[in-house]
Amino acid sequence: MKGRSSSAKNIGNRAEQTAKDVAENPWMEGLARAGFAAKGIVYALVGILAAQAALGSGGQTTDTQGVLPTIVAQPFGKVLLSLVAIGLLGYALWRFVEAIADPEHKGHDIKGLLQRCSYAGNGLIYAGLALTAAQIALGSGSASDSDAASRDWTARLLAQPFGQWLVGTIGALFIGLGVYQFYRAYKATFKRQLKLREMSSTEEKWITRTGRFGFAARGVVFAIIGFFFIQAARQSNPDQALGLGGALGSLQQQPYGAWVLGVVALGLLAYGIYFVVQARYRYIGARANAQR
Repeated sequence: MKGRSSSAKNIGNRAEQTAKDVAENPWMEGLARAGFAAKGIVYALVGILAAQAALGSGGQTTDTQGVLPTIVAQPFGKVLLSLVAIGLLGYALWRFVEAIADPEHKGHDIKGLLQRCSYAGNGLIYAGLALTAAQIALGSGSASDSDAASRDWTARLLAQPFGQWLVGTIGALFIGLGVYQFYRAYKATFKRQLKLREMSSTEEKWITRTGRFGFAARGVVFAIIGFFFIQAARQSNPDQALGLGGALGSLQQQPYGAWVLGVVALGLLAYGIYFVVQARYRYIGARANAQR
């Protein structure tokens, strides 16, 4: 047992060292920056389409997968979507590197490990999104419905022992994530990740406003998703569960829904712009973090 434990530890140490070497590679930094830009473009399109839906001028309330066909429908759309797919893959790889190499020094305590696990989970999500984008660009795939996926997974969970509690817990976690987004917006903690010394005072002021607006909009969306998961748990009805597109659609159905949806849509556009700015100004890699 002791030999196996030592072997596993050695493998883990080698994996962490390899990830640290990758984190310091200029190619990885370039891929990561392309990834932040690609994520920003995707979220900006989600916001633009939702804003158009709020104005009644076309558009739709959709999610990050739902906007991919919109990209491929543009002139040179397959080329554009292929570039987005490469960028999203770079973003996913950087999240995996963050989870393993810990270039931001989150540490090995409970809080740090949870943060690093969230990076790994985020990497899996965007690796899947990159694969979908590549398949659509190649004409061999299509975007899936996040609302349908949410309902499917909710139905599977509800069929398990204590299924309602599981689904309710997921809903509470989403609401908690929403509250955390509001906290980040209020405190502007996202500024710690940016090279503020390379910005003018005007640039810093506007990126702070943009980031706050964007994170607050995400907080609203997460809170809505969490609320509907809790409703699904209470009623034992998977049809209540919603994804990003469904959450935006639910806003449109409320009193003054067009106004509310329009504000949140502009917030998601702001969130996308913030990520594009990160592609230029974010600290990336161990050496970059040492310069803070």
